[in-house]
Parts: sequence; C-alpha cells; structure tokens
Amino acid sequence: MREAPDRVRRLPDQYFTALLAKVGAATLHGGEPLVDLGRGNPEVGPPEHVVRALAECAERHDVHGYAPFSGLPALKEAIAVRYGEVYGVHLDPAREVAVLPGTKTGLIEFALCAVESGDTIVLPDPGYPDYFSAVALAGAAHVPFTDFDVAADAMYLNFPSNPTAATVPAGLFAEAVEWAERNSAWLLHDFAYGDLVFDGRPPESFLTADGARRVGIELFSMSKTYGMAGWRLGFALGNAELVRRIELLQDHIFAGIFRPVQEAAIAALTGPQDSVEDRRATYERRRDRVLASLEGIETQSEGTFFVWFKLPAGIAVDGLLVEHRVAVAPGEGFGARGAGWARLSLAVSDEILDRGLDRLRAAFS
Repeated sequence: MREAPDRVRRLPDQYFTALLAKVGAATLHGGEPLVDLGRGNPEVGPPEHVVRALAECAERHDVHGYAPFSGLPALKEAIAVRYGEVYGVHLDPAREVAVLPGTKTGLIEFALCAVESGDTIVLPDPGYPDYFSAVALAGAAHVPFTDFDVAADAMYLNFPSNPTAATVPAGLFAEAVEWAERNSAWLLHDFAYGDLVFDGRPPESFLTADGARRVGIELFSMSKTYGMAGWRLGFALGNAELVRRIELLQDHIFAGIFRPVQEAAIAALTGPQDSVEDRRATYERRRDRVLASLEGIETQSEGTFFVWFKLPAGIAVDGLLVEHRVAVAPGEGFGARGAGWARLSLAVSDEILDRGLDRLRAAFS
C-alpha cells in the first residue's frame, strides 16, 4: 500500500481531537465525576424561532435537492444587512459574500486560495490550532506574529482571540492593512467571537478599517453569535477576488448547503436579536465570577467565552485533570507562547462552572 501523500502527512496532530481523547480517558478511569472546562462548544443552542424555521422548511417537498452551490441570494443579503446595521460595514452581497459550510472550512479555503506552495503565512501565537492545518494543506510555511516588520505572503488575525480572549488593540487593523499593501499580501480576520465582547466594548469588524476590502476577508460564524455550532454555516466577507476564488473552489468540492439550514440562518439574522445580547451578557457574568474566584492569578478575558489564565508555579494541566478531576485546555497546544497558560471555557452551566472553580481553587491553594 502506498503511503499517504505529503499533504496528509504534513497535517499536525488535531489538537482538539487529542484533548477530547485525554479527557475521555480520564473519565473512563472512574473516580469523582470529571468537570470539563476545556471545550469551546456553546452550551445553549439557537433561539426557538430559528429551530422552527429549519423544521418548517425541511417539511417542504421542494427543498431536498441541491441548493444553489454559492448559497441562497436571500442569505447573502441577510448577512450584508446585518453587517451594515451592527458593524457599519456595507457589503455587496453578490460580489463580497461567500456562504461557507462552517468557518473552519473557510480557514482552509483562504490558505488554498491566497498562497502558493512554499509561501509564508503569519499566524497568531498563541492562536487557534486549525490555522496550522490550513498552512499544512496549502504547502506553505508559517511564522509567529511578532510585529508588522515581518515579510510574508498572508496573515491570519483573530479578535476577540481564541485562546487569549483579547480584543483588538487600537489601530492594529489599520497597521495590518498597511502591512498587507506593503508586502502585496492577503489578510484573513477570523471574527468567530465578534459579538461576544465585554465591559461595554462594541464589536469591531476588520472591514471597518480603511482599505481592508482591498487586501482581505473576514470570516463570520453562526456558531458563537447564534449557538448554531453543529449546523456548520458561516461567511467569508470582503475582498471580491478572494470571495470569487473561494466560491470557485467550493463549486469543485461541495454541492451547496442544505436549504433548511440556510433558511434558518436567514431567520436568525433577520429575526429578533435579543438572544445575542442574552448570550453575551451570560458569558460576561460568568467571566466576572471566574476572575473573582481566581483573584491573585494572572487572567485575561475581554471577549469570547473563554478565560486565559497563567498556571501557578508547580501546577500542570495534566495534574489538574488527574488529581483534581477538572479539565482545562493547555496553552502550549495553541502555540509555543502559550506554554505555562491555560484556557478555561465559560460555555458550561453555572453549576458546572462553580464546581470547576472550587476544584481549581483547591488545586491552587
């Protein structure tokens, strides 16, 4: 049997698969029930009217064939309207919006559509582990972001950040556009947690920066804003040439997205938005509880549904899992600069969060 081709062998170990396996193994070993604060999976699904829209559409006899490969025009219009109303960004839905089967797919597609094999992509460090997968599949090299003096062919940005829960520093998007133009490079902004910001901060789209659409795209996910993680739907927005390339690539790989999912997304984007604020406020309230509980430990959480915290001296994530029966995500899995840190998820019930915090305080005392 032939060995796997290079593009497969280049793939890194899938961080979250390995993390789930480790947590699962600890669960099977018995003992006190495990508290899992390591996963980034929304614990509350979409609003009732969104689920109802899916069900009603799925009952129609005419929706079970292939949907338009590039997505429903009404869905593109809906996300464009929301971008105008919420972020002050006015998009051409026909040219500047691509419908994606989840933004994780978009991370890969951007790399395939933006760079050649052997090119260099700048990645956040620490950053979302699947950025490394995108680089590998494109046959590119990657370097960690340090400043805008680095020369490269593309760059990934992510604010609010997974895992560091930081929001975008003032002026950074403008600097990124200048860097891209100086290097004839492409930019991708991963905006998955864009609406989950705390302490009165407004959500800030990369596309508000002057010239952003000349050099890049932004990925918007239905997973975090609307609790539609398992539905696998998102958007690439911005530069018309990159949008065209992504749609062309998808024409060859996919055969459209199930129409009831798209109709439900239209209902989410155009219907009542109170659930978005409720979700954001819930995570901020839980964030405040974590920061109070971990007083004296270096923490960061300006947005997302995570808290990024520095492990006290002598504390290891594996020790927390085995000895204290609480799982958090080890920071080194997000990049070399994550070593010594960990990511704690707020996407759990209040009861589970409190139980986990009790165990962390016991471990740190």
